[in-house]
Amino acid sequence: MIPEIEMQSAEEIKKFQEEKLAGMLHYVNQHSTFYQKKFKAENIDIQRIKTLEDLQQISVTTKTDLQKFNNDFLCVPLNKIVDFSTTSGTLGEPVTFGLSDADLDRLAYNEMISFECAGIRKGDTVQLMTTMDRRFMAGLAYFLGLRKLGAGVIRVGAGIPQLQWDSILKYKPKYLIGVPSFLLKLIEYAEQHAIDYNASGIKGVICIGEALRTPDLKPSILAQRIQEKWKIELYSTYASTEMSAAFTECNQFHGGHHHPELIIIEILDDNDRPVQKGEVGELTITSIGIEALPLIRFKTGDMVRLHTAACSCGRNTPRVGPVEGRKEHMIKYKGTTVYPPAMHDLIASFEEISLHLIEISTNSIGTDEILIRIHTADASVAFLQKLKDAFRAKLRVTPQIQFELAEDLQKIIFNPVSRKPITFIDKRA
Repeated sequence: MIPEIEMQSAEEIKKFQEEKLAGMLHYVNQHSTFYQKKFKAENIDIQRIKTLEDLQQISVTTKTDLQKFNNDFLCVPLNKIVDFSTTSGTLGEPVTFGLSDADLDRLAYNEMISFECAGIRKGDTVQLMTTMDRRFMAGLAYFLGLRKLGAGVIRVGAGIPQLQWDSILKYKPKYLIGVPSFLLKLIEYAEQHAIDYNASGIKGVICIGEALRTPDLKPSILAQRIQEKWKIELYSTYASTEMSAAFTECNQFHGGHHHPELIIIEILDDNDRPVQKGEVGELTITSIGIEALPLIRFKTGDMVRLHTAACSCGRNTPRVGPVEGRKEHMIKYKGTTVYPPAMHDLIASFEEISLHLIEISTNSIGTDEILIRIHTADASVAFLQKLKDAFRAKLRVTPQIQFELAEDLQKIIFNPVSRKPITFIDKRA
């Protein structure tokens, strides 16, 4: 069922959002220490912000703001927080997001309408191939949304192709939720073990963390490789912890639909001004209906473009295309956002490592790869495992790690033409 507001005209949606905006500005002005200080410093009179365009009177909120003043954003006392989630911060330390009971209800609603957008219905069985622990919001959000929708959930978690196939063959889910590149591993395992994946009953996959579309909304190389073998529908979805909202594709597969009852969106240029229609810019959001940690004009760091042509599904909301670039070297690795400073800091905690170099590249299926080249006094299997465990615990992912000779790394890190050591190389196009 499509929410009524999403089928209204663009003018009606805008008016609806402007009414919600007035309420959110009043709320943060009353309860958020961060926004109280910001409005005072910028001489902002919230009564004069009546339209979406008027939002430009307020300066943007950044990830660094969240990192430095994390607690100042909270609008409720700690005893009203019922869930604590974290996301990667630009300065190496994770940023905490507290959710109230009302926020969890909102999160469940967001995922319910997002899954309905992709065709999941009450009574369907869905296999969840993402983690629900480690303070990770996404897995919990998917579970809450499916429960609210009335779908059955198989909570397998990430990885382990054998366990995934055991559950698929036993419980016959209709949909999967997971990272698309992992589907290639499922195909590989199935072919090695004589599993007919096209007869498995899987209709579609809600894909997270990696792009399925090109900027012109054609299937990406990754999507093509999957669908050449496995005849399933691949639905792209884009979300972030900061938004507590998602953009999910309908059955037209032309970008993720905006849910105007949950967030206000802007696409901004490098000067924090709106881009021209159809141009790429940084996705910037303003919360609607969040109680514990709402955000006003928050810059996500993701470079996207909006698609506003009419969609035959009946929704009149704009659609967000794939992430085309990332600010500040943000990396999407196996569905998780990772920042170089966090990796540098983790590596620095190991005294055994004397030299290190982080290389980011794009693999053959168009997703990010991380290679960490290190020189260490302890090049044992045990130390390698210890390092991988630390990455898994702190950043929730394990990049490729490679031992190197000191002289090979020194040539790159201490390049004589560079004014400072080179410890990060981005090879992505």
